[in-house]
Amino acid sequence: MTLPAPYPPLVSGADGLDRYPSDPAALARRMAEIYGLGADRVLPVRGLTHGLELVWRLAAREGLTVQAPDAAPYADLAALYSRPTTSDQPFAVVVRALGSPEAVEEMAAAVAPALLVVDEGLIEFADSPSAATVLGRSPNLVVLRSLSLAYGLAGARVGAALASPDTVARLASALEPYALPEPLIRLAQQALDPSRLLETAERIDGVKRERARVAREVGRLMQVEPGVGPIIMARPEDPESLLADLARFGVPADRSGERLRLPVFLKPEVNDRLLAALGLNAPRTRPARTGQSVRDTKETRIVCAVDLDSTGPVRIETGVGFFDHMLEQVAAHGGFSIRLKCEGDLHTDPHHTIEDSAIALGQALKQALGERRGIARYGFVLPMDEANATVSIDLSGRPYPVFEGSFATPFIGDYRTDLTAHVFRSLAEAMGAAVHVSVTGDDDHHKTEAVYKAFGRALRQAIRIEGDAVPSTKGVL
Repeated sequence: MTLPAPYPPLVSGADGLDRYPSDPAALARRMAEIYGLGADRVLPVRGLTHGLELVWRLAAREGLTVQAPDAAPYADLAALYSRPTTSDQPFAVVVRALGSPEAVEEMAAAVAPALLVVDEGLIEFADSPSAATVLGRSPNLVVLRSLSLAYGLAGARVGAALASPDTVARLASALEPYALPEPLIRLAQQALDPSRLLETAERIDGVKRERARVAREVGRLMQVEPGVGPIIMARPEDPESLLADLARFGVPADRSGERLRLPVFLKPEVNDRLLAALGLNAPRTRPARTGQSVRDTKETRIVCAVDLDSTGPVRIETGVGFFDHMLEQVAAHGGFSIRLKCEGDLHTDPHHTIEDSAIALGQALKQALGERRGIARYGFVLPMDEANATVSIDLSGRPYPVFEGSFATPFIGDYRTDLTAHVFRSLAEAMGAAVHVSVTGDDDHHKTEAVYKAFGRALRQAIRIEGDAVPSTKGVL
């Protein structure tokens, strides 16, 4: 049946879910862009396990076998789909990532005409290039990718099978109807949107840094293999006892033979619980002050992340060059990290991009401030040549914007100067802060830059940690 439901479901964000799923062709095209392939070489699937299952289905259909590692999920699929056969030639050989495209190409030639299926579910966290780079030279190669861990979509189950067009068509013939539900298609498209990729890359790099740190610390007590992905493999003397210790600290882990798979997270304070469970390091007394906002409208798609306790990285990409430069000034003079990527309707006007980016930055700052415990709370001021900007901030939790000043020049590059007041109003409202701005001078470039720099300097003072108390006689902000 393909008729739509007679009414939409009673759930939020359900627009269009009263209809059957659409063809994931747009998702395939976006994945192809990400992986540097033609769209005819990409088959979206429900995660890596689903891609493996398609291989086993085809083998079962042809009465052949699949050679694979004797571990989950491979062993489970073998038990489900294996059939008696008299053939010595397997339908496919499944291996984990081999470390180099050259090794993959060599093995693909060795197992031909059987398919060589390479599990690259964790390739984004590895330092080696993808086996997909040799797809054009190995027609019997299938590379399985996943959005589960690198894109934070473990619960959504979305991935892709990458292969020659003929092999993609064979795998697609084993797909069940409506294999990818519409919500999964939408989530994957959002996760792979260009506005997300900057922050996704930063997250992956952050996990790799934490993986190296945790492996180094744990290696002081036991043999450690860095592993691939957000895990390290450890060989403790008593795995069961260590699992119990980790459970008491709320650290998830599981056993793999004589080894333990220990998780690595992006936030250092979470990983410190693992180290504390091993008696290596006490948890941090103050969590990192980080915040993130995701803002999607019909006009813009934005991801913004800030770290109030780190000066870098600073990367701003809105498509409005002067505005990028101004937000970089806020970060530089504020002494904190901003990463912001916006895909906006610049073909219409920069208004939506500038306004929504300011809102997203304010939301990220508000999240990073948390309870605002121990902050200085107030800050102000900055001259720039003939221009003078005064910015007073009260991180009170109560939004109140005031802007005094005007600009004679309508544009600086693609930046509309009349939006400057709008930016600081949006920041004040999204942050929950009183922001009073006053600017005078002759050169509108200087005046605008002075305002952004002054805001950064005022914010630097206001977010400074001075103790542990909430700076209010009320006891809360």
